[in-house]
Amino acid sequence: MALVNADRIKSELNTFDIDCGDDILDKMLEQCLCNRLQGDEIVLEWVAFSTTKGGLKLSLNTLEQFEHEVLNKKYKAKPSIAKREESHNRTRDINSLHDLIKAEEEEESLLDSYSTPAKGSQKRALTTPEHPQSKRSAALIASPSLLLCSASFFPSVTPSQKYSQRGGRGEVVSTFGAVQGTRWAGRKGQTNGVQLELLEGSEDSLINNYKYMFQRLRDVRNVLTEKIEELGEELRTNFNIEEFSPVSLPAQDSVIVLGQVCCDSNGKLNSQSVLLEAGPEQGGRQVPVDLSELRDYSLFPGQVVVMEGMNTSGKKFVASKLFEGVPLPFYSTPIKQEMDMDIPDVPEQFLVMVACGPYTPSDGLTFDPLVDLINVIARDRPDVCILLGPFVDSKHEQIEKSLVTETFDAIFSRCVGSIVEGTKGVGCRLVFVPSQRDVHHHFIYPQPPFILPDLSKDDAKRMTLVPDPCTLLIDGVTFGLTSTDILFHMGAEEISCASGSDRFSRILKHMLTQRNYYPLYPPVEEVNMDYEKFQGYGQMPLSPDVLIVPSELRFFIKDVIGCVCVNPGRLTKGQVGGTYGRLLIQRSAPSIDGKRVSPCVAGQVVKI
Repeated sequence: MALVNADRIKSELNTFDIDCGDDILDKMLEQCLCNRLQGDEIVLEWVAFSTTKGGLKLSLNTLEQFEHEVLNKKYKAKPSIAKREESHNRTRDINSLHDLIKAEEEEESLLDSYSTPAKGSQKRALTTPEHPQSKRSAALIASPSLLLCSASFFPSVTPSQKYSQRGGRGEVVSTFGAVQGTRWAGRKGQTNGVQLELLEGSEDSLINNYKYMFQRLRDVRNVLTEKIEELGEELRTNFNIEEFSPVSLPAQDSVIVLGQVCCDSNGKLNSQSVLLEAGPEQGGRQVPVDLSELRDYSLFPGQVVVMEGMNTSGKKFVASKLFEGVPLPFYSTPIKQEMDMDIPDVPEQFLVMVACGPYTPSDGLTFDPLVDLINVIARDRPDVCILLGPFVDSKHEQIEKSLVTETFDAIFSRCVGSIVEGTKGVGCRLVFVPSQRDVHHHFIYPQPPFILPDLSKDDAKRMTLVPDPCTLLIDGVTFGLTSTDILFHMGAEEISCASGSDRFSRILKHMLTQRNYYPLYPPVEEVNMDYEKFQGYGQMPLSPDVLIVPSELRFFIKDVIGCVCVNPGRLTKGQVGGTYGRLLIQRSAPSIDGKRVSPCVAGQVVKI
């Protein structure tokens, strides 16, 4: 299938004198991807649909209506010819996503070469002839660019021209909360620093390496069965359901059933291929599900659901109602701790900076983006800096071709050393989260934390090495972290008929209501899942106040059922610069009447 891009769709729309904004083009690109359509095909389908509806105006709402009434029925309902063909189509979906991202990177790179830096970018503390570094900043940073000198990685290498010529440096591209007049700076050592720890403590967290590749299908089945039973019991209690009926038992009356969504083949899930697999207590059978009577739904493989409907023959369940998932409660300070706290000493706010790799452009292992990030840290002086992998990206072309002259561990150690030395004068807490794309680390999920045995005692006090995924407690505010691209993976598998909601919000809501960091089953091929460890370390102990989910997809900050969800983007996008995120959090005061007060969060996504 030829590559679909925004310019092609816009050109086809111009043929019919239809104007649209970037958000509409992004939505139509998403529809092309999910339904395997070309730009001219989706425009023709829209024109036909608009004409039959009396000349509808192109908007996000009418596109949702168009997707539900035309695309879902016409394209997603096609039956599979064979499992092999469906498997090929599924692979093609993922490849199409990667091609789409690559095309957007090239387009952004081309536009940046003709643009000028934003007005605010002149204030960045960059060490360049145009913007010399102040003496104070020079004292704070211990030459990270020297530590990351690329000459030791390659015999002959030149800095990325496209990265150095990028436009829009320091431009704010997404905001959340009350950001007007906000001063984006940390406390600058006014207190003893933030309190940061793993929520469940080191004894109940994944802190050591473990043996894997010994997983049995029986163990996987047991984990999935327990997940169905635990979530089913929570839903039964919440909705006052007496009991669940066996999903395959013929019944002339309406019944309520519990099960896990799965697909009837190896292909992509669609409205005609949905199966409901019950747990052992409900018979353990798989039954096709008819969704035609449901007005709103959002389903994905692996989702535990409770449905109401009829199964008169025992061979097909006709669903008439889908019960909403129930998230876990938020964190509340223990009463004894509240009594011991001196409320006036509680800091008013703290600044958290979030960045996700890769930290090098795709045309060379020059860590210029990381050096720029260190300069930003020295300028803004955040209280906590969360850095997610990959640090040494296994998908980098020169890593794949083994063109480096040092070991992967040596490159990683130098990368970490530059961050530690460059932020020493800032005094911020550093959190390192591994990625399955880190070529030097364990390729398994959940992923154990990095091991850095050569750290000095002072550096070790500032650094926190955490697993992927994990839940952190920072000054009484909970953070859920995962470097695995769950948005990308679930976005290719989810089907929906839901008006008034966007795909990102639906996926994030699924994560919170399914109560784990990777609810998709089966996982995509690039995720090597150990389900026994996942049962112990991949679950959400509570609903986090802030959920960090970096992705190849478009950056955002949004509120989803009370949780502030952040996709900071990646620090580099191909050969050009990407984005990072920053969050200014005002911690809630201890509760007096037993009611929890949510922390106040303001956030921005900024171009590096």
